[in-house]
Amino acid sequence: MPLGAFPGTITVIEKTGFDFLKAVAYLRTQKIIGFDTETRPVFAPGQHHNHVALLQLSGPRKAYLFRVASLGMPKMLCNLMANPRILKVGAAVHDDVRGLQFYQKFPERGFVDLQKIAYEWGIRDKSVKKLAANILGVKISKSQQLSNWEAEELSPAQQMYAATDAWVCREMYLKLLQCEKHPLTPEQLNPPQPQPEQPKATKTAQPAKPAAEEQKALSPSQKRRRRRKRAKAAAAAAGGGAQAEAAKPAATPAAAETAADKPKPKHRRRHRKPKAQQEAPPQNND
Repeated sequence: MPLGAFPGTITVIEKTGFDFLKAVAYLRTQKIIGFDTETRPVFAPGQHHNHVALLQLSGPRKAYLFRVASLGMPKMLCNLMANPRILKVGAAVHDDVRGLQFYQKFPERGFVDLQKIAYEWGIRDKSVKKLAANILGVKISKSQQLSNWEAEELSPAQQMYAATDAWVCREMYLKLLQCEKHPLTPEQLNPPQPQPEQPKATKTAQPAKPAAEEQKALSPSQKRRRRRKRAKAAAAAAGGGAQAEAAKPAATPAAAETAADKPKPKHRRRHRKPKAQQEAPPQNND
């Protein structure tokens, strides 16, 4: 895939003056211009977000880079942004416009967002890089995207990157206008997402209910069935005991005789003598 790059001249505008007036005059003659902004990136978490540093506006052969961090948004530039007869084509333009309105409020008119219209041609991608690959068949370099856009002087690589981002949006829009529309269906726009597998719930042992509560929770029919089961179990237990007694072997005659001949243990009983016999007084024969 060939590398896409802006083929014209690039002019950096840092202050109002002749170059600024010349740039605005040229852009006013265009019906469709490419539009983009750049902001100094933030790398540290919790760091304050930076404001828009650069505004890029491009025609077919000329691109102008306005350093709004120092230039601001002069009235002539705001009028250009609010002109509905000049289409400004970009990607995620609403966020870019809000960033520019920090410097000066202006009505948002004449803007075309490629991210919002690409689906009409069957394109679901949103980024400029993917849109350029699908529509124009070119590769857009993003090597300078995270560079310092508030540097004292923009490098040639930064200038080419910024001009190309604005120019390629214009070229993509013109290409789409020449193609037949094949809109995506709602199902294609929002395909169903695969549901993550839910972890299998492990069965936890439920605490045993008290007998009284369990009895209350039973319906009358369940209570009757339970009573019948208990009665059957009790009858089966009683029948089993009788069968066990009947199954005991009967004593044989020899065993009975042996038991009868066995001498019984003698128990000695101690008899107390009457007190009269125990302590009889001696007799006197005289």
